[in-house]
Amino acid sequence: MPGTPFGVVHLDVPPVTSGLAIGSLVSGIAAILVSLLVFCFGVSGPRLGGAWAAGAFTVLGVLAGVAALMAGLLARRQIRRPAPPPAVRFTGRGLATAGLSCGGVGLLLSLGGLVLALVLQIT
Repeated sequence: MPGTPFGVVHLDVPPVTSGLAIGSLVSGIAAILVSLLVFCFGVSGPRLGGAWAAGAFTVLGVLAGVAALMAGLLARRQIRRPAPPPAVRFTGRGLATAGLSCGGVGLLLSLGGLVLALVLQIT
């Protein structure tokens, strides 16, 4: 403020990695790991009830994949949003993109494992 002993200071706030981006990546990796279980139970064959177990784990894999996709999209929106200088800025665009891709791959692999389990069950 001119003419007074007071002044306005804007502290530089360092950027923060988005928690949504981190959560998206973790959920996407979990979806891929669960899809491996779907394949393992699906290949175990009809004698051990592989299709039922694969179906149960497919639900978990699909939920984890959808959660990764949604969190990744929200993280990218959060990171893209402009912030005035005193506000917190978010980083982690690469983490969000990796979470999106891992979530999509885990979702597709889970559904593919279920189809494989059903085909092996029928034949």
